[in-house]
Amino acid sequence: MNLRKQLLLVSLLTLILPWAGCQVLRDTESALRQGQQQFLSGTAQAIADSFSQFPDELLAGKDDLRFGQNQLYGHPLVTAPLIDGYFDDWTTPEGSAMPLRGTDGTIKYVVGIRRPHVYLHVDIRDTSVIFDRGQDAIFPSGHSDHVSLVSVDESGERTVFRFRAEAPGEIIAVRETGGEVFDDTRIAAYWQDTPGGYRLEARIPQSLLGSRLGLVIINTDNATTSGIRSATFDGNLPGRFVTISPVLQSVAAGYVQPGWRLIVTDMRGWRLAQAGSISGVPDGIENIPPSSGWLRLAYSLLLEPGAASALAEPDASGREQQDYVSEALNGRPATRWFRSPDTGRAVVSVAQPIFSGTVQTGAIILQQGTDAILSLTNQAMMRLITLTLIATIGVALVLLGYASWLSARIRSLSNAADRALDEKHVLTSLPSALAGDEIGDLSRSFSSVLQQLGDYNDYLQTLASKLSHELRTPLTIVKSSLENLEHESLSKESAIYTARAKEGVERLRKILSAMSEASRTEELIENAEPENFDLGKVLESTVAAYAGAWPERQFVFDNRAADAIVFGSPELIIQMLDKLADNAVDFSSAGDEIRVSLDSDPDSVELSISNPGPPLPDNMRTQLFHSMVSVRQGGGERHLGLGLYVARLIAEGHNGSIWAENVSDGVMFTVTLPKQTAD
Repeated sequence: MNLRKQLLLVSLLTLILPWAGCQVLRDTESALRQGQQQFLSGTAQAIADSFSQFPDELLAGKDDLRFGQNQLYGHPLVTAPLIDGYFDDWTTPEGSAMPLRGTDGTIKYVVGIRRPHVYLHVDIRDTSVIFDRGQDAIFPSGHSDHVSLVSVDESGERTVFRFRAEAPGEIIAVRETGGEVFDDTRIAAYWQDTPGGYRLEARIPQSLLGSRLGLVIINTDNATTSGIRSATFDGNLPGRFVTISPVLQSVAAGYVQPGWRLIVTDMRGWRLAQAGSISGVPDGIENIPPSSGWLRLAYSLLLEPGAASALAEPDASGREQQDYVSEALNGRPATRWFRSPDTGRAVVSVAQPIFSGTVQTGAIILQQGTDAILSLTNQAMMRLITLTLIATIGVALVLLGYASWLSARIRSLSNAADRALDEKHVLTSLPSALAGDEIGDLSRSFSSVLQQLGDYNDYLQTLASKLSHELRTPLTIVKSSLENLEHESLSKESAIYTARAKEGVERLRKILSAMSEASRTEELIENAEPENFDLGKVLESTVAAYAGAWPERQFVFDNRAADAIVFGSPELIIQMLDKLADNAVDFSSAGDEIRVSLDSDPDSVELSISNPGPPLPDNMRTQLFHSMVSVRQGGGERHLGLGLYVARLIAEGHNGSIWAENVSDGVMFTVTLPKQTAD
């Protein structure tokens, strides 16, 4: 694990401070919520007692308990929708279109009320719509697809409003009541075709409707028989038409305060009144600024979780069916806690049964949002959590920045040390050398070691030329003395010793020539007159000469370069190739194939020579091209390791590079030279 990650982990210990603060915040918020729940429960009990004075309004449909599933709910509409078959202008809650019982969602309906009219919208999925063709005008129930609205008044008189169409568009409803059938032009209706069926939208004067309503959908097989393919008879046993009670709505509006929402339901959970909003904040209490939204999101992860806040919203169907409401409808007060993970807003909801004497007549739901619950201590709690979070983030950022700075210094020192050993000359100047801390001490120690290493490396690189210069004169004297001695009369044994000494002198001369070759090569590179030449042609003739020089080896030239024009000295390139070829011969056996290859790309040419033989040691690959380094082992003629060093000098003198690598059957040396032309 690097230093940055270590310091970052250490900085996480500072999270203990905000954690402790969050625990205090959580306990405080829990205490506030419990206190608010108790307050709302007491308030809800008082409000429920006041609603006990209206049993007639609450029990208007008490005899409809067995028809509860057939009841229709009239949603209050803010604006009157246009009768055109579309639902987008209805001001009902999202999801208010409910599936008709037993249809698996193939038929959805919604009923709205805006006095003095009742509005109906039905969406029917039907792949084969049968329109009315005018036959059986009086009794059309079995010959076309149509929608019927069944109404029953307090006296029990039944009225049926039939909506059937001969084609999409405006239609006239047929009204059947007291044995009479006639078109009622006071009813506006529109039939709209859809890709999978049709939609019906209607507006009916509320004065024409009784207290009970039911919906019937008829699907027929065809227009010539009376066979009914399917029918939905929610209108067969119509239940009470449930709407907002003006009396209960007026009473509820008088009790609500900012930040409260009050809902009144009958015994089946149907919403009879709704007033207030949980988004308000009581007067005199500072509201939470919008800029704290991100903090509220952070708090929601730390505070006690609750059920999804969407469950606290009024049911889109008009019938409250939450579990805590069901408890209140069964006579038991209930409290729930809701929280939204997105906005951080929470809601306390209390459900209280309404009793008129000993008879339960309904229930109320009283809700309050956290803007009112937590605003009293909002500033103090926000300051607590904000300061601790800012302190933690600040410490983490400082430590992270310091770790990054420290890590960058160490990495820079490491990279500089690596580059110092990779260059031709050892570099002793390292970063942070002037710093007074431990890294500065380490940099100066590295610089001192590299200085000594560089001095030793310079000594090794100049040792060959120095020895060559210092030994050349004594060697010349010895050689001339031996030559003069040959002219003297010597015994047979003395002649043998003199010949051996002369051979040794010759060997020393060759060694001195090899030692001075590197310095001569550098001078040749500096004084050479470069030119453009075709490297492929030079290699072709040179490799052919190698075949004659080393007949026991098989030299193969593979020229795959389409364009091998380089800028440099052909003689020096041939000298470099001589060193590589000599090295390949030394490490191969008689009969082995030595392959010379030439490739090119748009920017450079690549020369490689490969031979079978033992692989290179891993620890010698980077040192192989240094002065006086050799990997030859065993007896035989000694080598100073200058051949590959000279090859490197020539390659780098042509702005190229050279490297060696092990291949599957031996070793391959590769030289890359740039394609370059003279100015």
